[in-house]
Amino acid sequence: MTACLRILGLMAVAISHMTQGMIIYNPTSYTSRYTDPCSPNPCGSNTQCRVAEGRPVCSCLAGHWGNPLTYCQRGECEVNQDCPNSKSCRNYKCEDVCAGQCGHNADCTPRNHIAVCSCPARHVGDPSVSCRRMDPQELCYPSPCGQNTKCEVINDVPVCTCLPGYFGSPSSGCRHECESDYDCSPSQMCQQYKCTSACAAGNLCTDCDMRRQHHRPTCSCPKGYFGDPYTSCRAECLSHADCPSDRPACMGDRCVNPCSGGSVCGVNANCEARGATPICSCPRTMTGDPFVRCRPFEPADLCEPNPCGENARCQPGHDNTGKERPVCTCLPGYTGDALTRCRRGECTADVECRHDQACVDYQCKNVCSGQCGVDAECNARNRVATCSCPPGYTGDALSRCYPKSTSTGARYSTSGRVYYNKK
Repeated sequence: MTACLRILGLMAVAISHMTQGMIIYNPTSYTSRYTDPCSPNPCGSNTQCRVAEGRPVCSCLAGHWGNPLTYCQRGECEVNQDCPNSKSCRNYKCEDVCAGQCGHNADCTPRNHIAVCSCPARHVGDPSVSCRRMDPQELCYPSPCGQNTKCEVINDVPVCTCLPGYFGSPSSGCRHECESDYDCSPSQMCQQYKCTSACAAGNLCTDCDMRRQHHRPTCSCPKGYFGDPYTSCRAECLSHADCPSDRPACMGDRCVNPCSGGSVCGVNANCEARGATPICSCPRTMTGDPFVRCRPFEPADLCEPNPCGENARCQPGHDNTGKERPVCTCLPGYTGDALTRCRRGECTADVECRHDQACVDYQCKNVCSGQCGVDAECNARNRVATCSCPPGYTGDALSRCYPKSTSTGARYSTSGRVYYNKK
């Protein structure tokens, strides 16, 4: 019996260090019964006890926190999804996800329980370490542009442009437009790395033709010009004196007939060149504006414009030969020379004259003038001439009175305002 106990003691020494739940034998008291350090439970509420190296170790239950020797309370969370999006679950507590996560001067934005760090506007750097204020020119270093370009910062934006003499896409790279004539079209030459018109290069001549030579111009004088196109071309004329008689006008450096072209004068009008001046006129049988239109002559045209004098009217008529001509007459109530001037008359009716006068040809005239015969007497009575032979005379007072030989009477007539008076 004693030998068996000794063997069991040696085995206990070999397995003296065991994990929780194992029986630990004490070689000095191998005869004693094993005692669990966690029983009774030395820990607080909501805890668990485990044995480590023969001693009890207390810890809070899952989802709890606090002092495991006294009391553990239930936590706010177990996973991030138990917290708002702006917080994360740490030690069973919902804490600010950005707390202590980003660098100096950096901004933190919570996104689905994750802290997203970034540098503020106009700042650069590593947001997880530190951000600093940006120098705008740094946007061009390193340059985001292609080769042969210039980078400038405009309104905080890098702008790429081709260097002078270069063209292309500044973002990918710029190049010379040409290196030789063969980089240009057949009508162009390569000058200073640019394709330019071969005719414009150096102003070789006035009239330049690129159709015949590859990259080289062919010169000729313009139409109407004369001379050596490679030295000087001159115009056909500089003034009217340089032109011949059949083309007397110098127009547009060319000698032309001023009446040529058909648009100088109006429709149906005649054009006659007098020197370098075109003279327009209507034909003899026509009238109108020779610069606009000429039309056949009409009788009414005799009075347009009015050839008569002042206060006179014109009417188409004929002369003694039957030829049409304008006839001028004074207006009613006027008298005078209708070709020069008509003046308003003294009267238009007898009542406008004295009692011994009558209105004749718009003039107040004595009613006796020329009304009675030879040796007859005339008396004006209410604008009527009364003719009678004087005493001792007899005869026809309208024609002639004779010395009285027999008793006769006088007579007057209303014709011509003369009356026969019986005595």
